[in-house]
Amino acid sequence: MSRHTSEYGILSSRVSWVWTLTAPAPFADETNCQCQAPHEKLTIAQARLGTPVDRPVRVYADGIFDLFHSGHARALMQAKTLFPNSYLLVGVCSDDLTHKFKGFTVMNEAERYEALRHCRYVDEVIRNAPWTLTPEFLEKHKIDFVAHDDIPYSSAGSDDVYKHIKEAGMFVPTQRTEGISTSDIITRIVRDYDVYARRNLQRGYTAKELNVSFINEKRYRFQNQVDKMKEKVKNVEERSKEFVNRVEEKSHDLIQKWEEKSREFIGNFLELFGPDGAWKQMFQERSSRMLQALSPKQSPVSSPTRSRSPSRSPSPTFSWLPLKTSPPSSPKAASASISSMSEGDEDEK
Repeated sequence: MSRHTSEYGILSSRVSWVWTLTAPAPFADETNCQCQAPHEKLTIAQARLGTPVDRPVRVYADGIFDLFHSGHARALMQAKTLFPNSYLLVGVCSDDLTHKFKGFTVMNEAERYEALRHCRYVDEVIRNAPWTLTPEFLEKHKIDFVAHDDIPYSSAGSDDVYKHIKEAGMFVPTQRTEGISTSDIITRIVRDYDVYARRNLQRGYTAKELNVSFINEKRYRFQNQVDKMKEKVKNVEERSKEFVNRVEEKSHDLIQKWEEKSREFIGNFLELFGPDGAWKQMFQERSSRMLQALSPKQSPVSSPTRSRSPSRSPSPTFSWLPLKTSPPSSPKAASASISSMSEGDEDEK
């Protein structure tokens, strides 16, 4: 193989990959997607080795695919990745066959076809697929293997519609996804019917479109009004809680700031008026200055005294010491002592 040939092959594979991811899968009856290579019988072991190299292994998966969900997608993913090189064909049964053998569907056949076309694992969609696979159908679409879960599927008077496929060695099992199925989804809708009916009435659907009676319509509308009032009350409560929380946060901030300012004020006060504060030092300095101003230094003891004037006689000295006298024994003695003191003063004069 030359370099240009290999590059062309890589480029074509990339173009095919981009096309499958950006465009829906084609319908089998509208395209020429038939395998043109000789259709030789393959075993599962050969298919797992990636042979034949000239064509992919053609895998077929069929179903109703009503309310297409993740369980369907996972089953198709398993069918697509069974072999290293595979081409996945998906058959979808029509409404007539489905309603006859299984029951009424939520989605019509056109909707189910279109849902399969937009699954990334699907390479080709076969519309109006048969309920039971015939050799003619398998030969027409060059199908190598059929992928489905291995639980016996009883329908159309058969215990297992895939029994002959299993006997021919063309059946490859896939695993079901627990917890999700079309029946489960429908069960949820039926269980919560009132909720969905009320919601669709609120969105503008009529009672006739929902197959709702006049009484039920009024009841649903009344319940919608009650729910609106509950929602308003709930919103008011939430807003009130938010307001209270904001007030609490602000009050907490204010208290914290007040405590900080109080500590700052007390610290400044102690720094100014405390035992070793600046105010005490200033007061002591001013007090010492006032004491110095009020009591100047005394003159020295050895300073010379002024000479006395000769014309003046020295002033008489008086003794202020009290005389020790005995207390008078009687009022007459007291009066006599007073009169004697007065006579003595007269004599001095």
